[in-house]
Amino acid sequence: MTDPIHRSPRPVALVTGASRGLGFLIARELADRGHDLVICARSADGLADAAADLRRHGGAVETVAADVGVKEQAEGVVAAARERFGRLDVLVTNAGIIQVGPAEEFGARDYAEIMDAVFWGALHPTLAAMPLLRESRGRILAITSVGGKLPAPHLLPYTAAKHAQVGFAEGLRVEAAGQGVTVTVGVPGLMRTGSTRNALFAGDRARERQWFTAAASVPVLSMDAERAARRLVEAALRGRPEIILTPLAKLGVRFHALAPSTSLRVVSLVARLLPGPSGSGEPVPGHATGRQPGWFDRLTGRDRRAAKRWHELDDQVPSP
Repeated sequence: MTDPIHRSPRPVALVTGASRGLGFLIARELADRGHDLVICARSADGLADAAADLRRHGGAVETVAADVGVKEQAEGVVAAARERFGRLDVLVTNAGIIQVGPAEEFGARDYAEIMDAVFWGALHPTLAAMPLLRESRGRILAITSVGGKLPAPHLLPYTAAKHAQVGFAEGLRVEAAGQGVTVTVGVPGLMRTGSTRNALFAGDRARERQWFTAAASVPVLSMDAERAARRLVEAALRGRPEIILTPLAKLGVRFHALAPSTSLRVVSLVARLLPGPSGSGEPVPGHATGRQPGWFDRLTGRDRRAAKRWHELDDQVPSP
């Protein structure tokens, strides 16, 4: 690794999964708070659109197209931060995917794919970044999910991967504190990011997309993504151990901790209301599930507007 040309006088943040949605908004929030940025995602084109937007908020923006679920590529992203800026003060592990559908529709390959994106995609950049973060007494913001705290129906691979990510982040918090590095476990509930266009749906794909997108569009159930990003960044910069977003997520986590048997029975009842398996084959992204009825468009207008604003249309998962 070559020595950096200079050490940036401004704090530097590295955000994975930053080409769209919540990752983009977290990067923007950090830019507004005076950070130079290294943003990473798998799509170079998606990163270019996000970077053009972020540069209007001041500071330098370095883009690195990489799959941080691969150890060597994650190390390359951290090396790029060191070589460009000579420092790293904040790491946000946000990269991931989500698969929606009945458990019967998913096989071992689906679990491996989401573990690569969610768990290894958090672990590899974190391990690579720790030497720089120890130097700066930096911050880590691990974007997990309420699905990592309690099970959600029709999200079994996602739930398994997020539970692993939560365990890693919480354990790292304990270990890293003595090294001057704080870890904040961010636990969002449903947010209006527009990401349902790029979520992967299996089984009765159209109906799975309908219930999931509707839930992510209703204000009572979901949260404005800009507000979520602001609260997550505030918590990380203050060194808070954990932040859970949305009242429903807070209630669910606490209820599950106090009465796990009862909460599992309740979630099991909810699961019976959702579409059954259909054996449709490979999961497909939401934008490829076909035309939806008019009522769906009217109900999910917030989701469509968020998708347009937060670059979900600029960086779409390819259709099969």
